[in-house]
Amino acid sequence: MTSLQDQYRVGQRVRVTQQTPRLSGAIVTSVEGVVQRFGSQKTGSWFAHSKDDKLWLDRLELRTDDGEIIVLNLDRYTRVEPL
Repeated sequence: MTSLQDQYRVGQRVRVTQQTPRLSGAIVTSVEGVVQRFGSQKTGSWFAHSKDDKLWLDRLELRTDDGEIIVLNLDRYTRVEPL
């Protein structure tokens, strides 16, 4: 498995498509923007037997064309395409 540092660069323009599975099909959302930050960050949730007793998630922070900052949690239903 490649690390996040191998996949994304700060300043790179990407399209992120995420799917939320449901009983009657999936909800699909897409957003385009420029990578501001990426990496694994711990959540406020606690889970025993993990680093610092927290749940760690891969996150990608984007700045959209209108200046909005979006923080995305990356999971198995997420596809990131360089533009």
